[in-house]
Amino acid sequence: MTAEEFLALPERPEGLRQLDLVDGEVVVSEPRWRHNIVQGSVLFALQSWTRAAPGRGSPGLPLDVRLDDRNVFEPDLVWYAEGREPGLDQFPSPLPDLAIEIRSPSTWVYDIGAKRTTYEQHGLPELWLADTLSAQILVFRRSTPPTPRFDVALELGIGDTLTSPRRIDTGAM
Repeated sequence: MTAEEFLALPERPEGLRQLDLVDGEVVVSEPRWRHNIVQGSVLFALQSWTRAAPGRGSPGLPLDVRLDDRNVFEPDLVWYAEGREPGLDQFPSPLPDLAIEIRSPSTWVYDIGAKRTTYEQHGLPELWLADTLSAQILVFRRSTPPTPRFDVALELGIGDTLTSPRRIDTGAM
C-alpha cells in the first residue's frame, strides 16, 4: 500500500487500534493496559515539564506522520519544539522533534527495526523506545542537528533520569 492509499483509509473511532504503514505494509496494534499506563505516565511527565515554563514546546498523543511514499507512522507520543507544532487541521503531521514508541507485543520488532531505521533516515532528532517488559527506555539521538545518523544510544532503567539535549526532562523513571 502507498502512503496516499493509507492516509485515505476511513478515520478510526477514538480508542481503537493503532495503524502504521511500514515499508508499504499495514501494521495493526491493539495497545494493552501496561502500554496505556506507560503512555499516560510519559505524557503526564512531558505535559508537566512543558507547562512549567514558556517556550518548551508541546507533547501530543498519536498522530499520523508521513515519512515517505511507503511509511506513515503513528508514534505513541510526540513532542514538537516551540513554534514547530502542527496546525490544528494539519494532516498528516510533520516529523516531530521527539517520537516515543511504547512496546506492544505485536509491534516491538518494527519499533526497534524498520521504524527506528526509517525515523533515522528521515532526520528524526530523537527517538525513545519504552520497553515495558524490561522496564528500560532505549534512547537514540543525534549529537548535533546535522549528524546524519543516530550517534548516541542510551539504555536507561528504573531510577535513571531521562533528559534530552532538546531540554526535555521527565525526571526519574
